[in-house]
Amino acid sequence: MALAIAFYLLAAVTVGSGFAVVSSRNPVHSVLFLILSFFSAAGLFVTLGAEFLAMLLVVVYVGAVAVLFLFVVMMLDVDFAALRQGFARYMPLGGLVAGILAIEMIVVATAVSTQGAARLNDTPTVHTDVSNAETIGRVLYTDYVYFFQAAGLVLLVAMIGAIVLTLRHKPGVRRQVIADQVARGPKSGMRIVQIKSGQGIDQ
Repeated sequence: MALAIAFYLLAAVTVGSGFAVVSSRNPVHSVLFLILSFFSAAGLFVTLGAEFLAMLLVVVYVGAVAVLFLFVVMMLDVDFAALRQGFARYMPLGGLVAGILAIEMIVVATAVSTQGAARLNDTPTVHTDVSNAETIGRVLYTDYVYFFQAAGLVLLVAMIGAIVLTLRHKPGVRRQVIADQVARGPKSGMRIVQIKSGQGIDQ
């Protein structure tokens, strides 16, 4: 009974903090709510008996990713008021995308639950001549290979977004031109000067 109460309490905190992440006006508060949701999700893993996943969630996501988000948000000089000006204009499109994603999640959850119920009746095959690492590799890169590719695509988009946020063109700042540096030769890159004794170099 106590375990069920803890589970529902942590689940409510996770859902509430997740909603606060996307609804908070202050980006720093959003990151703090994200950390709270990670902690609550770690508590859910503990109630399910997956202590290792809970530890990974706290160490990797809270200790590294969320803190990195917090420092990046605090260091970036982003005008969030200007970013919110088109919120009402793009709200219908965002709601449509969110609805499509919600339907897809429901369909995937239903398919996974049906497939999992069907697999419960199957007798698992135990390979004694295969190591644990090879068994995990077969499962990950055969059954869930598309999920790994989707995760890599999401990380690529996040990296591009971080570069776009931090890349600014300020006037009066000389920028590096790679093409000019590669095309530079000895004639344009250096000048041989004969220096006479007791005289300086004429610029």
